[in-house]
Amino acid sequence: MLRGDQESIVYGCIKDSNSLTGGSDRRRVNREAVLALPGADEWPFLCRDMFAIPTIKVKQSQYQTDVIHFGASYRAVEYEWNLWIQKFEELLNSMYWVSATVHLETELSGVHSFSWESADLYHEPGSGDMQVRCEWTQEGRVSI
Repeated sequence: MLRGDQESIVYGCIKDSNSLTGGSDRRRVNREAVLALPGADEWPFLCRDMFAIPTIKVKQSQYQTDVIHFGASYRAVEYEWNLWIQKFEELLNSMYWVSATVHLETELSGVHSFSWESADLYHEPGSGDMQVRCEWTQEGRVSI
């Protein structure tokens, strides 16, 4: 298979806590950060169309955690993965969050999972306090 035919699927979520002070302000800041992303027609690594944009008011059905989920299909994005991660971390830096997870599914190298956690109780926009870890799993048959 040629590189141009390889499909990569990227999906995940960004979590923030409803129980922390300033809930509606936090949701507004996060909503504005996602809305500030470019549209899908500009070939960005991240675009606002791939995100479920949060509402500002908490719905009664929500429990303690705001979850912003996202997903997209790319052509061989793993070859430009460092740039994708850079753009995602720029987004995270402009938001309130407690944790974030990204899954990268590739045809050739399996599934990579990346997790970010705030160095403190939560991340504040512009603080830069974030730690990332990566896990890799490959599914397939084992030859004996």
